[in-house]
Amino acid sequence: MSATIAELERRRAAARIGGGEKRIAAQHAKGKLTARERLDVLLDEGSFEELDMFVEHNAIDFGMAEQTFPGDGVVTGSGTINGRLVFVFSQDFTVFGGSLSERHASKICKIMDMAMKVGAPVIGLNDSGGARIQEGVASLGGYAEVFQRNVMASGVVPQLSLIMGPCAGGAVYSPAMTDFIFMVKDSSYMFVTGPDVVKTVTNEIVTQEQLGGAVTHTTRTSVADNAFENDIEALLAARDFIDFLPASNREPVPERPTDDPWDRLEDSLDTLVPASANQPYDMHELIAKVVDEGDFFEVQPAHAANVLAGFGRIEGRTVGLVANQPTVLAGVLDINSSKKAARFVRFCDAFDIPIVTFVDVPGFLPGTAQEHNGIIKHGAKLLFAYAEATVPKITVITRKAYGGAYDVMASKHLRGDLNYAWPTAEIAVMGAKGAVEIIFRGRTPDEIAERTAEYEARFANPFVAASKGFIDEVIQPHSTRRRIALGLRKLRGKQLENPWKKHDNIPL
Repeated sequence: MSATIAELERRRAAARIGGGEKRIAAQHAKGKLTARERLDVLLDEGSFEELDMFVEHNAIDFGMAEQTFPGDGVVTGSGTINGRLVFVFSQDFTVFGGSLSERHASKICKIMDMAMKVGAPVIGLNDSGGARIQEGVASLGGYAEVFQRNVMASGVVPQLSLIMGPCAGGAVYSPAMTDFIFMVKDSSYMFVTGPDVVKTVTNEIVTQEQLGGAVTHTTRTSVADNAFENDIEALLAARDFIDFLPASNREPVPERPTDDPWDRLEDSLDTLVPASANQPYDMHELIAKVVDEGDFFEVQPAHAANVLAGFGRIEGRTVGLVANQPTVLAGVLDINSSKKAARFVRFCDAFDIPIVTFVDVPGFLPGTAQEHNGIIKHGAKLLFAYAEATVPKITVITRKAYGGAYDVMASKHLRGDLNYAWPTAEIAVMGAKGAVEIIFRGRTPDEIAERTAEYEARFANPFVAASKGFIDEVIQPHSTRRRIALGLRKLRGKQLENPWKKHDNIPL
């Protein structure tokens, strides 16, 4: 028996060493952790239970029969984050460059299938050279098996991808179908075709970082949600992030004990909105003063910053927050901000996370660039997302809510449950000056000024909308947290179902 146990330990040690000390040292030299070190940081101490430690590839071509490593380039299993179950896979770049083989893919598929059965998040740590060329189409088939599971798991269990090294070619499509993507600056990248192919086909000279680095994908493309300085920062952020999410679409949002009083008043909010309508203010301040302990986990902070999206807690329960940001493009809605907010709203709705929306929007961004790139269809995505959402929806209009953008931003007409306005709110078809110049075209400047003042007195307030029932209550800014907390309590038992359909046809 002792010999058998010794053999087991020998085999386990061989699996843990991956591609060997030399390759581990090379990984460390790049400032990167190994696959197993990453899991040690991500998961609660001692909670990781590995599966398929001894799996090896089944390839025989190109001398592969003589090159085998237990685990085949990916570490898979389950563990806990702050006591809550998650399933994980961590690609091992020290073994065949983390390349995906048929068996490597089957290991990932196995833990995804288990996550779906029991209802727990899936976290993928990606660090791979792509498909294992020696296996040819079998490797491609492995990717497709993973893709299929990404699609089946979408909206059922949360899926988080951490890109911690290369992720190229077909490999990019699995993270792209997960709910959120975190990247590491200067050591991770994603692209369908690399710089060499780009140069050959288009004559463009571009670096890996410029083409698909963390900064590129969190600012320009919106492929990734957040970029971090190193592996440890990204992994610790993932721990915090998963804490906001329910285990599955069948589970309620997690609760965290808090000493922050639900009825805390914030007098400073009474002066947050400047006297001048043209002067901006930072919507981050409002969010920080409303959520528990000022804890707001923002997603895509560097992309389309004219709208904010992220998670916070009220009375210890997760809420999704969407807010126009007056400090960037005056908080106007454009193509990128519409897509960003729409995807976030749909995620919240899929996992029964209540949505709180703060509105200060002067309208949609005008211009040929926006129109020719499809602002109509992209703006409709946000409208569609809010309209189909059946979760509790609470909206607070702080200042401007003009035109179609008023409708789109979780208005009462899109089945908003509680729609509040601050006394500073202005709800109208458009700004006073523009409206008067249309209605009273050709009048003298003095008449225009007089009519503008008349229009402002009539419409630059929340009371016309309130008189029609479009606003449920005009509230004092300092009581915003209390009102939202009470509203969420009332709405916990909300039941609303959309008409039966196979699926909708959102304007993609």
